[in-house]
Amino acid sequence: MSTRSELRAWFFLVLSLLIISGIDPVADRLTWLLETFPTMIGLAVLFRFYSTFPLTILSYRLLAIFGLILIIGGYYTYAENPLFNWIQDQWDLSRNHYDRLGHFMQGVVPAIVGRELLLRTSPLKPGKWLFAIACAISLSISAFYELIEWWVALINKEAAEAFLGTQGDDWDTQWDMFLALTGSILAQLSLRRYHDKQLKDLIR
Repeated sequence: MSTRSELRAWFFLVLSLLIISGIDPVADRLTWLLETFPTMIGLAVLFRFYSTFPLTILSYRLLAIFGLILIIGGYYTYAENPLFNWIQDQWDLSRNHYDRLGHFMQGVVPAIVGRELLLRTSPLKPGKWLFAIACAISLSISAFYELIEWWVALINKEAAEAFLGTQGDDWDTQWDMFLALTGSILAQLSLRRYHDKQLKDLIR
């Protein structure tokens, strides 16, 4: 499959599941909208800038996977994902951990996409400063998302319970940011060489 064909496949997969998930979500309509809104914005931005500033296929793949995670979370709510309910029951866990996956990817995706933008639009080169700044970008986005959750809780307490998905965990915010930081570190350590190769191919 060519890169262009793969991108079309990812785009239509994410868009199709987004539309299907919104027809009759298990979650209430407001929770679905809050959880999937970043995916809607992402699709619009990527479509708008594809011809003028295309990203590497790695970045597109990670963005698509993250979008699917958000869509599934919006459909079921993060606290009620069936697969992770099964895992919770099987391993006698205290909560459904699907939101942990989402926040881990909230570190992975901004780290790689941020790394790409910095390498292509700034004087930064691969190295410790790029690594640190990419981690900081992921943490900043994670922190801002926690602020959004707080604002939603202040505006609408009923929507906040499903949107926050704390499930009684007093340290949920700290876990979310820790997982985002972990995701950003692991993504850069494991994917940087593959990413650098794709960047070289892209800018030839």
